[in-house]
Amino acid sequence: MVGAVLLCAMMIRPIKSGNFIPLLLLMVCLQQATAQQATIPLYESAVPNARKAPADYQEQTDADDCVTRVTQPALIPFFPKKETTTGTAILIFPGGGYRLLSLTACVEIATALSQEGIAAFVVKYRLPNDTIMIDRSIGPLQDAQAAIKLVRKRAAEWGIKPDKIGMMGLSAGGHLVSMEGTQTSRVVIDNGEKINLRPDFMALLYPVIIYDPAIPKTREKLIGKQPSPELLQLYSTDKHVTATTPPTFMVHAADDDVIPVKNTLSFFNALQQNNVKSEMHILQSGGHGFALTDLQSKDNWFRMFKSWLTENGF
Repeated sequence: MVGAVLLCAMMIRPIKSGNFIPLLLLMVCLQQATAQQATIPLYESAVPNARKAPADYQEQTDADDCVTRVTQPALIPFFPKKETTTGTAILIFPGGGYRLLSLTACVEIATALSQEGIAAFVVKYRLPNDTIMIDRSIGPLQDAQAAIKLVRKRAAEWGIKPDKIGMMGLSAGGHLVSMEGTQTSRVVIDNGEKINLRPDFMALLYPVIIYDPAIPKTREKLIGKQPSPELLQLYSTDKHVTATTPPTFMVHAADDDVIPVKNTLSFFNALQQNNVKSEMHILQSGGHGFALTDLQSKDNWFRMFKSWLTENGF
């Protein structure tokens, strides 16, 4: 469960006149935090593609709310009030270069979505690691597929429309979501129930798309230091866009010095070439890793995202 104190620390912003936190705002944060369910495991039985973790390989969360060493992937749910629910759901995949899961921005976005009547689930997925995985290159994708399978399976229980389930990915999480959305025939989990694993729409925030030398650490964590040309092709998700790729909303800052903006431009061009409904916003500034608002321009991509969802019937 996301603790009340932790959630408040992530949501409350300092006030220019000082560091005083209004009591009313604190109470609202506490109420939102305690209203959430306990974390929901992705797998009912054994986690697939798993090796037995060493005794000292335990999940850790640091002071910046970054999670590492995940062995039991799960959903952190943010359900809207019943009277405001729209039936739409979005699974949010944190970034962190496949080295860690940075939750702060995801929780902020999930909270905002739930306030708009959208069920949000922050996905705590496994990070590629030979210590706990037989094949590290498919571990995160397995958890992405398991996440949408679980939400579709329990859609009626949670008041969700099974044809309005989207995925949002930040940074490396954007790579994972774009892989899930473009390689729908590549099923890497047991799906005997034939549940649809394709997201109905995608939102990609400053995503990793191109597996080239520009971002070696992210690439190396998933497919190694010297991947074959075939692997680079497989994991460059702009190469796999087709006419059946889900409608996609994209945001990136031009001054991003971590993930070059060419990643978003390349994916958007592929979407356009395949006549996939898509919208792209390139912010002049903002850097990498912003949440709801570009802190320099004060622009709010979330407002545009809500309009896009409405325009496309989600």
